[in-house]
Amino acid sequence: MTGTTGTPGTPLRVGLVGYGLAGSVFHAPLIAATEGLALDTVVTSNPERQEQARAEFPDVRVAAVPDELFDRAGDLDLIVIASPNKTHVPLATAALKAGLPVVVDKPVAGTAAEARELAALAEERGLLLSVFQNRRWDNDFLTLRKLIADGELGDVWRFESRFERWRPQPKGGWRESGDPAEIGGLLYDLGSHVVDQALALFGPAASVYAESDIRRPGAETDDDTFIALTHANGVRSHLYVSATAAQLGPRFRVLGSKAGYVKYGLDPQEAALKGGRRPGPDWGLEPESLWGRVGSGESPLTGGGRPEPTLPGDYPAYYAAVAKALLDGGPNPVTALEAAAALEVLEAARRSARDGVAVTL
Repeated sequence: MTGTTGTPGTPLRVGLVGYGLAGSVFHAPLIAATEGLALDTVVTSNPERQEQARAEFPDVRVAAVPDELFDRAGDLDLIVIASPNKTHVPLATAALKAGLPVVVDKPVAGTAAEARELAALAEERGLLLSVFQNRRWDNDFLTLRKLIADGELGDVWRFESRFERWRPQPKGGWRESGDPAEIGGLLYDLGSHVVDQALALFGPAASVYAESDIRRPGAETDDDTFIALTHANGVRSHLYVSATAAQLGPRFRVLGSKAGYVKYGLDPQEAALKGGRRPGPDWGLEPESLWGRVGSGESPLTGGGRPEPTLPGDYPAYYAAVAKALLDGGPNPVTALEAAAALEVLEAARRSARDGVAVTL
């Protein structure tokens, strides 16, 4: 599925909707760095963000509302939706109906059913619909995937994944809104990442148990959530997302029949992008002091196991794959149906936390 109107040899023209954290830090720089793609238009109604976009990309056009993009759909080849969660489904629907391929930031929708409806619309129109699950290209995830593929850990029994922060004061904004229409809270924000990673590594979940709390005074939605998955193949995933972790645990602790892998610290790419760095030589590398350890029988913090070189993180690979899908018919890097499977888990987790029961899928 392509649906592009680009001329052979010229970059595909991309319209980006939203220029907040997702649009300005992740999508715009990665699009601009991708061979075969050109950032054509940024949509934001915020005057300060309009000026920011012009300063960072002097050749970019700026539009105030998405309809300005859809009105000139024939001049564009791809729409990227990086606006607030509640707008993802209506904007993706409008883009697909305008005949444009779409990339949507996670979560693609509030429910698995909506994600499947979008997937069906894209299929019907013969258009690419891809979901930006960038954490599949984190350095630690790529390293773990290689360790598993190489048999270094044996059969994986338990996968522990933590995305923890210490933010004792709520920041406000739609991500922390208690209005269900906003699709806020950590379950759908960071939970989208940890669940997607678990499913990508170990396949579908058979049952889901979750605990979800609102810990901070003044907070309106979940800020401390735990999800336990039993995968169909027997692997158990324990996933933690929190804004209230006074001591941060390991990012990954993976226990197998031969060895375990423990890795602390976050992939460096988000911090690099926020700091103004752009993909190039040495992108995604981390110092040896942050490498994880592989071993058995002893804590990595007391010297157990061997250092495992961390593979470079590679967020640019996502948009390179999108460009290849559109230009050469390559595979979609993250399908809407994969995202729907993760949303099914998140919906089950919400039910489990509310009712205090495990949910069978």
